[in-house]
Amino acid sequence: MSSGIERKLTTILAADAAGYSRAMEADEVRALGSLRAAREVFAKFIDRHHGRIVNTAGDGLIAEFPSVVEAVQCAIEVQGELCDPSHTSEGALRFRIGIHLGDVMVDGSDLLGEGVNLAARLQSMAEPGGVLISQQVYDQVRSKLSVEFEYLGERRPKNFAEDVAVYGIALGRKRRGKRTGAGKAGGARWSPHAAPAAGNLRARVGWHVVQLGVIWAGLLVIDLATGAPFWAHWPGIGMAALVALEAAPLFVRGRFRLQHARIVVIVAALALINIFTWTGYPWVMWPAGALIAVALIHRLGVRSG
Repeated sequence: MSSGIERKLTTILAADAAGYSRAMEADEVRALGSLRAAREVFAKFIDRHHGRIVNTAGDGLIAEFPSVVEAVQCAIEVQGELCDPSHTSEGALRFRIGIHLGDVMVDGSDLLGEGVNLAARLQSMAEPGGVLISQQVYDQVRSKLSVEFEYLGERRPKNFAEDVAVYGIALGRKRRGKRTGAGKAGGARWSPHAAPAAGNLRARVGWHVVQLGVIWAGLLVIDLATGAPFWAHWPGIGMAALVALEAAPLFVRGRFRLQHARIVVIVAALALINIFTWTGYPWVMWPAGALIAVALIHRLGVRSG
């Protein structure tokens, strides 16, 4: 039985100006002029990529595209122009962008529903000048665009019941090697900055654990055979830290972000070094405190934006 509600599958792009309230407090006229200039840039590229602007409430906008590839390409080009110093004036605004492919409800010229909400949540999690995409978008564009992606782990968007996989676009950095066609296996080249699927990353980390475990076992045998002093723990700490840094995206959950996971790994490695070189002083607290302070300052800066 039909509910009488029109639905469709479409690609939603959500954008929002970072620090707009602060800019308005400093200079309302300049902030409004910057917002209008940015909207002209968005309108130009959205039209060029066959999209349409659905909503422009406040300092943000919602747009839809019939093509996922066109939506992502539009976001890349918009950020390229808005963040280009040669094309921007003093006081220019920086935008966060989120893109999701999903089912939406149609209400006249407006779009509603979870598909729109998820795009907006991705936008809110993005860095100023950045673009975040959902798993559905990544699956469609990974082999069609010559840009690198970064798997940021699974996160729980506000007011959502389940975690979602989130990917960032490495703006300004193109994928190395030949582009693979849509029908070929693969997609984004794997690297610490590329975006492997979560399952592929787990498999790769597992394989590296086996490889480095065998190497460390060999070093341990050599160490024991040659007698004191014991030294095998040093390469062991280094190998464990490398694997843990590689696996860090797998531990991203909710507000626990990738940089937090990497800080935990670095602090743990330093703590082990402190223990094995113990002289009665816990010096690890100083670099650990500095790393935590930098992370907090960065987070507060993003929130205020």
